[in-house]
Amino acid sequence: MRTIGNLAVLLLFLSPATRADDVADILAAERVLCAAFEAEDGAALERGLSADFTLVDSRGTVTTRADEVAALRTGAVRYGVFRNEGTKIRLHGDTAIATGVTHVEGAQGDTSFQASFRFTDTWVRQDGRWLLAASHASRLPGAESSDN
Repeated sequence: MRTIGNLAVLLLFLSPATRADDVADILAAERVLCAAFEAEDGAALERGLSADFTLVDSRGTVTTRADEVAALRTGAVRYGVFRNEGTKIRLHGDTAIATGVTHVEGAQGDTSFQASFRFTDTWVRQDGRWLLAASHASRLPGAESSDN
């Protein structure tokens, strides 16, 4: 009986560090995905998204991992800045919900853009890695401009 009590105490001490590690791992994975958009690195984007990834964008359009990777690889949209800020993460076992703001600056063809979006991301742990499984973005009012 004493062994079970000792194990319970040990697990209590290990849990906060594990949760902190999970949060750090998700934030690092998020930075990798943002860098993939800036570098037009379709392979890095593909590695960071679950096979069944879906995005609901600010217009209500639903895209898949294949759609996002293909769009990035074409270079039709170029991001000089793709950054998340103020990310808050809530852990639920092997699933996590992240919320924050994404700021983007770039160009589509000859048209420059700048916009900010409030996002909700769903992360899942698969094979020991955190992958982005779903994302929703809502454009923040007054946070967009175009040079043309």
